[in-house]
Amino acid sequence: MPATLVAENVAPLSSSVTVEELSNSERAVALYASDMPDGYHHQGGGNDRLIAWIAQGVTRMGLDELHRTAALASGFRRCRQAKRVTAEQKRAHAGRFPNPKRDRRTGELASLLTLSVPMSDAARDRGLQHLLDSPCPECGDTRQVWASWAVDVDADWYEEGYGPCFVCGGAA
Repeated sequence: MPATLVAENVAPLSSSVTVEELSNSERAVALYASDMPDGYHHQGGGNDRLIAWIAQGVTRMGLDELHRTAALASGFRRCRQAKRVTAEQKRAHAGRFPNPKRDRRTGELASLLTLSVPMSDAARDRGLQHLLDSPCPECGDTRQVWASWAVDVDADWYEEGYGPCFVCGGAA
C-alpha cells in the first residue's frame, strides 16, 4: 500500500529514472505515496513541486512496487468502467488506496502534469498494461467472451463467436 510519510527533504529522482519514463498511473501512485498534502491545489506555472513529490513517491516505493501497484490500479479502473468490480477487488483497492479523495486527486494531478511533461513510448506502453486482484469478472480468466461481432454494419453482417475479453484484454 502506498504510504504517506512526513519527510523534511524530498530526494531527487534517481539518475536512472526520469518523470518522462513513468506512465500516468505510475505518476499518480507515486504522488499518492508522497508527502503531497491532501488539500493541495495546483496553480499554473511550474511543475517542480509535483515532480519532486513524484520523485519522493518513487523513492519510497521502489520501481518494481510502483509498476505493480499502478498496473493493479489500472485493472481496478478498467473493471469499474465496465461495471464488473468484485467485492474482492474493492477491498484490495481500498487497502492500497484508503483515501479515495486523495486517490482521485493524485490521478487528476498526474494527468495535468502529462500535458507539460510527456511520457516516453515505453511508459505509454506500460500504462496500457493492467493486472487484476482476482480472476477476471467477465471471462473467468479464459481471456475470451462469446458475443455477436459486427463485421460490416452497413451490410448488416454480424458473426457470433469468441473474441477477446473487453475487461482483461483477451488474446492479442
